Amino acid sequence: MARYDEEGRKIEAAVHEIGGDLRDLSLSDLNERVAILKDEIQRIEAIIERKGNSISAAESFFKS
Repeated sequence: MARYDEEGRKIEAAVHEIGGDLRDLSLSDLNERVAILKDEIQRIEAIIERKGNSISAAESFFKS
């Protein structure tokens, strides 16, 4: 979801820094970061699953 300032300029989303200070973020910003991080976790888990499947397939092929 794009955000805009008072003059209609697009506000770029902040990059989340692991361990960074969160005290000055609004509740909305914190919820947005949680959503972004959950999406990133799903993306990483999908890659892990694909790599695991590739390794299993290779191991099965070479055992034959």
